[in-house]
Order: sequence, then structure tokens, then C-alpha cells
Amino acid sequence: MNDLTYPEVGATREGPLPAGYAHTTRHARLGPPELFATARAALERWEPQRGAGLRVRTDADTVAVGGRFDSGLGVGPVRLWAPCEIVWVVDEPTSYGFGFGTRPGHPEIGEEGLQVSVADGATWFDVRAFSRPGPWWMKPAHPVASRLQRLITDRYVRAMRRAVS
Repeated sequence: MNDLTYPEVGATREGPLPAGYAHTTRHARLGPPELFATARAALERWEPQRGAGLRVRTDADTVAVGGRFDSGLGVGPVRLWAPCEIVWVVDEPTSYGFGFGTRPGHPEIGEEGLQVSVADGATWFDVRAFSRPGPWWMKPAHPVASRLQRLITDRYVRAMRRAVS
């Protein structure tokens, strides 16, 4: 985790999201508690990202702290690849999730956490993220990037709902 592009590593796991970034949070009900195992399996298979139209490149067999992957947005060979690293993992009987942070070459700086859990008689999917533009060429595009992040978050939720239905 030496080359992450931000100092607030792990901030999507608990507590307040750090100042100086755009924040995205979503708490979505997926269904009854019996769906937790299915939701967990979907999250382990990168279903939110793939269902949102992103490509995922990784050599890792499982999600683990320190695992690296690239997330790609685009069409065919015209794709922007964003390098990331897993910074936290929760693996408990009623909660599973992970957070990943940006590495050099990513168009944004920040972290995103995805988690499924059982609480209040239901299975829930949570997204917590903070980001800001990375390289100089992203600064003018930040309003578009913020809207794109909200759109992708909506697609994450839809993908998880499809995965458990």
C-alpha cells in the first residue's frame, strides 16, 4: 500500500468520510436476510462493477488486503483503465465487503467501499466513497466525473438487486 494516492486509507470502512473530497453514500435494501449468501457471492465476483458496465482485470483469486486490480470504463479498445488496491476487507457471518483505493494512473484520488450485511431483518448493500480529481486534465471534468460516479453507484445497486433476484 505504498503507492496509494491519498492519505486517508480505510476511511470508507467506518467513521466520517474525509473533508476535501466529493462523497457518495448509498444504503440499499436487497431483500430478506436469506439473500445474504447470494449477495456476498455476487460481491466476491465483482458483480457490482461488471453490472455497472466496468471491466475488471485482476490476477487475484480472492479479494484480500493488498490485492491489486484495474477497473476499466469504455467500449472495446477505447477504455480508460484505473489502477486500484484493496485496502480493507470485512469477512464476518453477517457482513462482507471490501474497500479499494486509487493508485498512480487512476483519474481520481480516493477510496470506495462496497459491503453487504444483514441488519434490521434484511440484507443491505452499502456503498461509501470519497474522491477528487487526480491529474490536471481531470480537474475541468470533475463535474462530469461526479455525475458519472453517482450513475455508476446506481448501477452497482441495480446489479446487486439483479444478482439476488
